[in-house]
Amino acid sequence: MLVVTHGGKFHADDAWAVAVLAILFPDCEIVRTRDPAIIGSADFAIDVGGIWDPATGRFDHHQKGFAGARPSGVPYASAGLVWREYGARCVAALASSHAGTTLSPETAQQIAYAIDADIVQYLDLSDVGAAKNAPGGYGLSAVVSGFNPNWLDEERLGHGEPTEAYRLGQFRKAMTLLTDIIVNSVKYRVGAILALDQVRGAEPLEGGRVLFLKNAALPWTAVVRKEMPKVLFVISHSIAESRYLIHTVPVSAESFEARADLPEPRAGLRDADLAAVTGVPDATFCHNGRFIAAAKSYEGIRTLARQALDAVDSGATTLAEALAR
Repeated sequence: MLVVTHGGKFHADDAWAVAVLAILFPDCEIVRTRDPAIIGSADFAIDVGGIWDPATGRFDHHQKGFAGARPSGVPYASAGLVWREYGARCVAALASSHAGTTLSPETAQQIAYAIDADIVQYLDLSDVGAAKNAPGGYGLSAVVSGFNPNWLDEERLGHGEPTEAYRLGQFRKAMTLLTDIIVNSVKYRVGAILALDQVRGAEPLEGGRVLFLKNAALPWTAVVRKEMPKVLFVISHSIAESRYLIHTVPVSAESFEARADLPEPRAGLRDADLAAVTGVPDATFCHNGRFIAAAKSYEGIRTLARQALDAVDSGATTLAEALAR
């Protein structure tokens, strides 16, 4: 299996596209060239060759008259062209190898669409000069471009094979980075799907206004926000940190506003100071933003949750007022 992309400076779109193919065809040979004969003999020609024809493995977007775009109008570059054709297949392969899960074709395609919206479209827009820079001008596209040799490298290496060999090594480093991003994106979304049943089946406490999760790493926010309007606080066991947590529930994915905040006097307190205010001897931490707190024991976190509910019910402005009532 021969995968060819252009030589010289590389960009995030061609590095992403080749990374996807390398996931699916791990034994493929990768050649960077503009030699028409080598391009013509390739199984896949990425970002070079002047042809877009998925049936023959041709994924270029530079040719005159190219107008490939998503239904939303976002134009394709080579990252999107390859992901459009092989994204769902890549997702399914990674779900199997990294999560031990077999996805239905429909689910794999939906995850591929989500990754396109979150990552791939930005890479394509950056490549065609239509994307706004990330804050500081150092988004993912710029990070990948930073793997290219700079002028100091070229002066040191000279012209020809040494420079191209070095650049190929840097291209592979960029591919490794992007491969990790692809894997992590798939694992996150597959994990969220697998977590749904566990979150929906979690133990309700305090009349259903508190939810207890046995594993704090479960992604719960979306399902609680959408399906459990009564839940004000989520408590959970952090297995990795051997402690218990209480979280507030955000009102939306775009907002830090919560259905109910933790009581104000806890804000920013730790250890003995927090224990003194709450009366919970193993309370260890409350964030200054009042959206998360911790205790060493289940009993301790349950007490913090009850106090938070009491404060909500009483409309108290201080924890002392809540405890007094």
